[in-house]
Amino acid sequence: MSVQVIFENFPQLTEMQRAQFEQLDALYRDWNAKINVISRKDIDNLYLHHILHSLGIAKVINFRPGTTIMDIGTGGGFPGIPLAIMFPECRFYLIDSIGKKVKVAQAVAETIGLKNVVCQHRNVIEEKGKFDFVVSRAVMDMGELLKLVRKNVARTSQNALPNGVIVLKGGDLENELAPFKKTAMTWDLRDSFNDEFFDTKKVVYVQC
Repeated sequence: MSVQVIFENFPQLTEMQRAQFEQLDALYRDWNAKINVISRKDIDNLYLHHILHSLGIAKVINFRPGTTIMDIGTGGGFPGIPLAIMFPECRFYLIDSIGKKVKVAQAVAETIGLKNVVCQHRNVIEEKGKFDFVVSRAVMDMGELLKLVRKNVARTSQNALPNGVIVLKGGDLENELAPFKKTAMTWDLRDSFNDEFFDTKKVVYVQC
């Protein structure tokens, strides 16, 4: 699947954004050969499974200029780097507890000229900064995640959604989200993206 899948779903991209998305394939292939940040058999699905999936968040919120976003457990830069390309006037802070993965995210951001990204080798437990939103491709239980990051969500909101946590998740989330019934919203990505990969994928938001 080529970069075309990104252009088809986001036709409003500028020439600069298109060029940045186009560069990602060669960059991630090169880095992945040295440091395994995407499973080897999945690298051919980079644009669909990783970049378009990350941009699912852009289908549910249009971050206003000046918004600050922390991506925890970013790995090689997902969802942070695709979102930073999409929202050049927002500031992204990408952290991961595995240093070599952060190195990849940093190198990719620098090579494509992203000026709105900072990458840090850090565990979120140690992070004291405040952000409008915390994003993640979450494997962690939502309750556990919120315990870790609630301290990092700023109080004053400036977007259509109040400040909180926005994660990409899959499968049946009814039990996991039951404690957050009043503050959670979910969107099915199959409504936005026409590929069976997204049949069970969701964007989940919890207000903090």
